[in-house]
Amino acid sequence: MLDPKVFKAYDVRGLYPSELDEKGAHAIGRAFVEQFEPKSIAVGRDMRVSSPSMAAAVIRGATEGGSEVRDIGMVGTEMLYFAVGELGLDGGITITASHNPKDYTGMKIVRRGALPVGGDSGLLEIRDRALSLHDTAASDPVVAEKVDIYPAFVEKVLSFIDPSAVKPLRIVIDAANGMAGAMLSPILERLPIDPVRCFFEPDGTFPNHEPNPLLPENREFIIAKVIEEKADLGIAFDGDADRCFFVDDTGDFVPGDFATALLAESILEREPGAKTIYDVRASWAVRDTIERAGGIPLMNRVGHAFIKLRMREEGAVFAGEVSGHYYFRDFNQADSGTIPALLMLELVSKRDKRLSELLRPYRELYFLTGELNMPVEDVALKLQELKEHFAGQGEISHLDGISVTADDWHFNVRPSNTEPLLRLNLEALEPELMEQKRDEVLAVINGQDPAS
Repeated sequence: MLDPKVFKAYDVRGLYPSELDEKGAHAIGRAFVEQFEPKSIAVGRDMRVSSPSMAAAVIRGATEGGSEVRDIGMVGTEMLYFAVGELGLDGGITITASHNPKDYTGMKIVRRGALPVGGDSGLLEIRDRALSLHDTAASDPVVAEKVDIYPAFVEKVLSFIDPSAVKPLRIVIDAANGMAGAMLSPILERLPIDPVRCFFEPDGTFPNHEPNPLLPENREFIIAKVIEEKADLGIAFDGDADRCFFVDDTGDFVPGDFATALLAESILEREPGAKTIYDVRASWAVRDTIERAGGIPLMNRVGHAFIKLRMREEGAVFAGEVSGHYYFRDFNQADSGTIPALLMLELVSKRDKRLSELLRPYRELYFLTGELNMPVEDVALKLQELKEHFAGQGEISHLDGISVTADDWHFNVRPSNTEPLLRLNLEALEPELMEQKRDEVLAVINGQDPAS
């Protein structure tokens, strides 16, 4: 099965087996190789129940297409990015549905240098080829060369910090039965912290909760555990462990904007004057912190393909997105969940302050709505109505959706890539103003009178 709708803006993702199965995976593996003609690629997979057979199908297809394959086994997504760069390969595919529920499967595909393959960089061509190949009979199973990338990966991520500077902090880590448990275990052995390991056993049925920390219900456990353990902080990972999320010592969730600001400040201490990228949704805390630390802030549209391209163009040292994706120049300009977690441990240790104390200046100055999602029937019409309503209230930008920036508030409204939704992120320098402007934007989107 290969439903064309599994090809998304940035990756492949769909229900297994009704939208994507091994036959479809075989076709995608072969189509990728025929489209880009890589001599050698890496193939990895996550811990989902269907992933071993899906990976085997991709390996068959890629081998048929004429590529040598390195089978790197069960890995976090960032380990695929690392393997492609470390081994000098021409590309790679990892079988993962990231944070999606257990019934999903999917793929993330990259070219040489871990450059992502997305909707505007070859994924649609792969789709068309794969659909034409879908009825092609698969070959017999192929035995690919197996490569253990874990030892080199551990050394690489630890090189981003000074492990001796990390104090024996008590840290709650929620791996959500995803890839973080396997990926972090050899790293934790090298650190003096006191980790409270939660749900470290990879289990694609996700028996405890879905591996999506952006949903509040999936954060309930780690928030309660941080308070119960009197921990210094908590770190939660998504399913393929390329994103991490923080909970401070009081049990408060740390918005991705504030985490980006802290991480940027830490990185700029080592590389003053460097360019740092953030997305259009982000709090002014990010821009202000980068400037205060002597860096050059660069705003960018949302999405890893756009972020990674801009990093290469600008030579940026670091990029952060509100959604918990953090990118590093010295990690193939790729995103990692492990590196920001390590940097935060080092930061809290060196500052000798609780995370809640480090966050207090942000929380007292910047008031955020978080991301609010609203279903709409006509996305383009609503964006036009927002533009007309807020004309004259602030500077309007169309970098990504519509952004309006005034002196003491700003917002971004973007359409979803996959659903008829608008996503609102708004910030103001006073809590009452944040609520007032939030309600005004929502009234326009919902077709109500903003003055009522």
